[in-house]
Order: sequence, then structure tokens, then C-alpha cells
Amino acid sequence: MTTRSPAPSAASPTGDPWLLTPGPLTTSTPVKQAMLHDYGSRDRQFIELNRQIRQRLVAIVGGSGNYTCVPLQGSGTFAVEAMLITLVPRDGKVLLLINGAYGERMARICAYHQRAFEVQTWPEDQPVDPAQVEAKLSAQLDISHIAIVHCETTSGILNPVSTVADVVQRAGRRLLIDAMSAFGALPLDVATTPFDAVVASSNKCLEGSPGMGFCIVRESALANAGGNSDSLVLDLVDQWQAMESNNQWRFTPPTHCILALGQALDEFDFEGGVTGRGGRYRANCQALVAGMRELGFKTLLPDALQAPIIVTFHMPADPNFDFALFYDQLRARGFVIYPGKLTVADSFRIGCIGRIGRTEIDSALAAVRQTLEQMGVGECGPGR
Repeated sequence: MTTRSPAPSAASPTGDPWLLTPGPLTTSTPVKQAMLHDYGSRDRQFIELNRQIRQRLVAIVGGSGNYTCVPLQGSGTFAVEAMLITLVPRDGKVLLLINGAYGERMARICAYHQRAFEVQTWPEDQPVDPAQVEAKLSAQLDISHIAIVHCETTSGILNPVSTVADVVQRAGRRLLIDAMSAFGALPLDVATTPFDAVVASSNKCLEGSPGMGFCIVRESALANAGGNSDSLVLDLVDQWQAMESNNQWRFTPPTHCILALGQALDEFDFEGGVTGRGGRYRANCQALVAGMRELGFKTLLPDALQAPIIVTFHMPADPNFDFALFYDQLRARGFVIYPGKLTVADSFRIGCIGRIGRTEIDSALAAVRQTLEQMGVGECGPGR
């Protein structure tokens, strides 16, 4: 049985801090409560829940009929690795479009599994350029697959996935998408963005708990991928065949995480799906950016490139500013932010996603203001 989620409140009902991070993130009380039950992996109710969740996730990208959802235990990176080593043949070659740490992580995965790959890179504050991708594919006919990160949370930048998908389709290649931080909040539909596979996870914009990744994959691509994987637990074909036969997991499933995801999907639908969820996040992002700029902070990205997921701010040049102290003081005031991950600038990040709304964003801005006053920081702009 599921319940509708209450609107975000002014104070965390559990007394926990608000997580202004890219994940894990703050979940609703009903999502937390869904995990208070124990299910056996062979229970009929649990098996039916698995079947429903798989169908509902496919429907989010308009893939019903031609696509299937293959869930896996673990974080989102488990699903990214499974996608790459299952769908890129051992004699294939994947072009990795990289403008941040999560693109770099895909390169590490390919190197570990000795998959042939090339990288095409851009600075962390610049989006992938589809024209350069098109030129690369025209020049290198041995590239079979292209992999891209939809929203690169290293910076918060939004990559032009739909335009890249058109380029890849015209070139007759296969597109793989890491939509970990975008799935459920940013539009992604197979009708307008053709792809072979997209991976995401149970937390992030779906607002469930961490513990389950999943791959939504074209069935025809999966049917031809047998024998590609060099890992048993990450073999999407083996997992798919098992789940198609009985809707059961090959190995012990993350039962509590799946129960939470069932509730989270109910709340996702109640909020209006991608349109409603993405709308709340955009409002959060706009309020956050406006408030931080009013305090003197500078965003790394211009508004046109900023995804409403997480915002990167330049570190103030004021000698009184100390990020470790800033972080601790905000944590004491009930808000957890994220350190920077850039090579192009000293920075920190504040997330816009999770079960938060304008009330929490305004409270976070007030906490930032109080912390700056306590630290004696008078100038929040970056140095030259």
C-alpha cells in the first residue's frame, strides 16, 4: 500500500539535515516508511512489484514495446559498467564523450575490461559539441558505439543529448546514455532521442533510496549481446533472461530499496512525472542561483548551460573564507552541500534535487548568509 507524499516542509521531520547534494538525497517520509517491511525475494507481492517497476521505468522514456528494463543491485556506476561491457562487443569500439569526472569514469571502466575506446574531450564548463562528434564518426568508421553523460554533475552542465543522438543515428552507430542525474527530471524520450540504452538509479531524481541501478535497453540490442560481458554479476543479458522467465533476481535483491522505489514512483506520478518533477527542480535552481548571486557568489556556468540538478559556485577569494568551516557550519544549521570536483576552478556545489522545495532553498540561503557573517566573509566573488 502506498501513500501520497507530503509537500516539503520547513524542517526535516526526522531531524536529519537536508541533503543538497547530487545523491544520496533527502527522501519523503512515505519513502522511508516503505522500507520498514521485510519481503522474501520469492514473495508473490515482491515479484509483482518488480514487474510493475520495470514497466513503469520503461514508460518514463516512452519505450514500451521495444525496450526493457534490467535492474541490478548496487549504485549507478554498477549499471554504467554493466551497460558498457554488455552492449559494446569485445571486437567493438566505443567513443566516450567526456566533459567531467563521470565520463572519465567510463574510460576507466573500458580500460579495466580491455574494451577498445577513444575519448573526445571538452573542458568541464563546456558542453559536448555535436559537430565535432559528427566529424569524428565520419573519420573513424571502426567506432561502433558512442557513450555520453546527460547531465555531468562534476559541473552541473547539461549536454545536448538529443542532438548527439541524431548525429549518431545518421552515422548508423549505437548510442549509450548515462542519465544518472537527469532521469526523471529532464526530458528523454526514445521518439525524439533514439538510443540503444540509458542507465540511471533508484535514487537521484526518482527520489528513492540508493541501492539499485537499472538499464533501459532496446530489446533487439540486448538479444544480440549474449557473450559480450566478462562479468557474471554485471551481465545484463543473463539478468534479463532470468527476469523475463520469472520476474525474479538471479541473486539476493535489495528488497527494501525496491519497496522504497515503488513508493517513490507513486510520488513521481502524483507530482506530474518528468514535467512536474523537473518543474520543481527548475524552480529550486532558479531560486538558489538568484539568492547566491545576490550574496555575491558567481556560478561556474551561464544559465543556458545549467541543468536544474546541481549548481557549481566559484570559491570566494576572501581570505576569511574556509570551505571546511563553511561546510561544517552549514551542516550544523541543517544543510549538507558538496565539495567541488573541477580541474578548471576552485569550487563547491549545491544540489537542487530530492524532496525539497522553495522553503528549503530559502532556508539554505539564510544559513549561507548567517555562516558568511559568522566567518567574517565580506566578498564572495572569485579571484582573478
